[in-house]
Amino acid sequence: QVQLVESGGGLVQPGGSLRLSCIASGFSFRDYAMNWYRQAPGKERELVAGISSGGGSRNYAETVKGRFTIYRDNGKNTVYLQMNSLKPEDTAVYYCNCGVRYWGRGTQVTVSS
Repeated sequence: QVQLVESGGGLVQPGGSLRLSCIASGFSFRDYAMNWYRQAPGKERELVAGISSGGGSRNYAETVKGRFTIYRDNGKNTVYLQMNSLKPEDTAVYYCNCGVRYWGRGTQVTVSS
């Protein structure tokens, strides 16, 4: 059974940082690309960042380039999203994703003073 479990969300002030984690189980994590998506209230879910199976290739939404970093530890079956210089518009539920079928339940990130 595939499971993706996110953690690390919370309330942070503008300019602050958070690190999200997603622990995967039930499949061969090291063989799959992984993604982080987010969905803000009233908006569609959008791709934030993606990373290849080996970690050598990464891509980012234009809105987060230079502020967010995606990386992974295949030994720990975990993918991370380091978020710096957070803005109120980064407020959303953040989801871990693998392929078209597998999603975590999400973790709330709120950026507010």
